[in-house]
Amino acid sequence: MRLTPKYKNGPAPGVNAQTRVVDSPATLVVKHTSTLVVRNARTLVLLGLLMTFWGCGKSEEKRPASAKGEPASTAANPQTGSASNAPAAPAAPAAVVIASADGEKAGTRVDITELKRSGDNNVTLKFAMVNDGPDKLSFGYDFADEANHIKDYDSIGGVNLVDSAGKKKYFVVRDTENACLCSRGIKDVNPKSRTNLWAKFPAPPDDVQKISIVIPHFGPIDDVPISR
Repeated sequence: MRLTPKYKNGPAPGVNAQTRVVDSPATLVVKHTSTLVVRNARTLVLLGLLMTFWGCGKSEEKRPASAKGEPASTAANPQTGSASNAPAAPAAPAAVVIASADGEKAGTRVDITELKRSGDNNVTLKFAMVNDGPDKLSFGYDFADEANHIKDYDSIGGVNLVDSAGKKKYFVVRDTENACLCSRGIKDVNPKSRTNLWAKFPAPPDDVQKISIVIPHFGPIDDVPISR
């Protein structure tokens, strides 16, 4: 490339006035470098935009359905299931009746379910009083022990055990205040219903394996086995 020098006071004699001034090599280098910088800057901007869009797409893929506003799955957990589909709990087995007796009132009876020795040298009696009659069955003093009728109001303190062979009667165990260790404060038994009752007695000798149960206003119940 031919360089034409610049003149301060116009062109030299013999030089065409239309000749253009040519930049020096240093000036050309600066311009070329500036062009590269601008191009690189544009390239970096484009790369930055591409990275931004790519990152947004990835986060959108990883975002759970609930974060995107989509409805969450309503499938039930097969282990929990709904309450309506859960199998019903098996009913507790009914107590085995080991003896029974009818009452003085029509439709009433007692079902003995347990007569068992306990570790405190006592015998525990459990029974159900059933009212299948038309009238309610009240307690009051009807099942009280005559010697403790005030304490025995609405209780079964008058129930006792009788060892006919040993000619001995066993009364309900009582505490220091002479209250019976038995069901107390018993509510009326309405028609077509029943109530569960209990009482503790001193244990007969070990050789006594059967005994009679006497409940006021019910027939005697003989030869009831004593279990352990």
